[in-house]
Amino acid sequence: MSEFGTPYWWEDGAQLPDLPEKPPAKAEVLIIGGGYTGLSAAITAKRAGANVVVIDAIVPGKGASTRNGGMCGAHARVAVGALEKSFGRDTAIALLNEAPKAFAYTRGFIQDEGIACDFEQNGRVVLANTRKQYQGLTALAKTLHDLAGYDMRDVPKADLGAHTSSNAYQGAVFYPDHGGLQPRKFHDGMMAIALREGITVVQNCPVLAVQGREGAFQVETAQGTVAADKVIFATNGYTRKPFNWLAKRVFPLPSFIIATEQLPPELIARLAPGRRMMVEARIKHSYYRVSPDGTRIIFGGRAGMVPYGPEFAARRLRATMLNVWPELEKVKITHSWRGYTGFTFEQVPHVGLHKGAHFALGYSGSGVALAPYLGMKAAYQALGDVRGETAYSRSTPTTRIFYQGGYPKFLIPAELWYRQVVDRFEAWQAARDQ
Repeated sequence: MSEFGTPYWWEDGAQLPDLPEKPPAKAEVLIIGGGYTGLSAAITAKRAGANVVVIDAIVPGKGASTRNGGMCGAHARVAVGALEKSFGRDTAIALLNEAPKAFAYTRGFIQDEGIACDFEQNGRVVLANTRKQYQGLTALAKTLHDLAGYDMRDVPKADLGAHTSSNAYQGAVFYPDHGGLQPRKFHDGMMAIALREGITVVQNCPVLAVQGREGAFQVETAQGTVAADKVIFATNGYTRKPFNWLAKRVFPLPSFIIATEQLPPELIARLAPGRRMMVEARIKHSYYRVSPDGTRIIFGGRAGMVPYGPEFAARRLRATMLNVWPELEKVKITHSWRGYTGFTFEQVPHVGLHKGAHFALGYSGSGVALAPYLGMKAAYQALGDVRGETAYSRSTPTTRIFYQGGYPKFLIPAELWYRQVVDRFEAWQAARDQ
């Protein structure tokens, strides 16, 4: 049976706890958003001795935290030169050095807390569709190794068979310090810890306004007002008006994912021998993996920059998947869904403070590793703890005059440009290099 609109991950989640829908009147630390960021911040603050309340506009975790591809790693998303241009060389190098710490933190958190989320450190392969992309990947790998000691291994075309059976690529770079997990189980595990620690988690309770100052906030919700000493925004790609200052600095970019029907073990072993997390270097940015139980292919990417329906998105993603693996022509798609990633214009997250309220957002596609880590940092900063220090507080996000928050209408012309020009040009380059 096909489940279009429902994430595949939800089939194997825990029974959702019975959460209240009305917040208490007071909180020392009030966290807005109950995904990875919010729960990590909550657990950190609670263990530091604070009285903590988490409020979510919907059921916690129903956003990106249980809709992502389950790829866990914090590699450099933009070129080193672009980081330097945005933030200066010192901050750029600091960010490059801190990103692996986010992965190590999240991996350690999963292991130390005993969260059963099918975590496996099986590495990430970044695949080049053209020779030019491959040259760019290897150059970036050398730079990251020289500046920050990244463990990255060149994979020439002749050696790609150790990672994928596809003939669509000209080479790759392999990052061993990367892994995969089942995102719903990860969130379930974090929620169980939060409730066990005595944290109040409130669902279906939109926050309408945050007024006042640090030490004396009045947080108006759909179910009553909360007096809070500290406020932490943990809403990432689901940040909306009336929080315009934040909403103008992080925009929601839809990411679409499909899951195949169950496949024979020998076919899975042939398609993806190392069970790596696989990501393309081309602008279409497809990403895919074997499901944690080893039975399906999970395939995501840019089916569009606007929120298309699951049926339409499934057709587009399936066509891209067949470009990678033509032998899947007769394989059925059983699930198709989307979530919203939170992007900053610099494609780098930020932990900061605005009008006395703290926030961590803008993971730009790397939230599985970064969100728990930066949620922890935001909590420590809110408590005035030196452990909150991070280079991601120096990556100040900016906005653009053409974006005022809400739905990013600039993605409509961008969708046309990428699909009609960029994607076709890259396809021509790839065909030429075959």
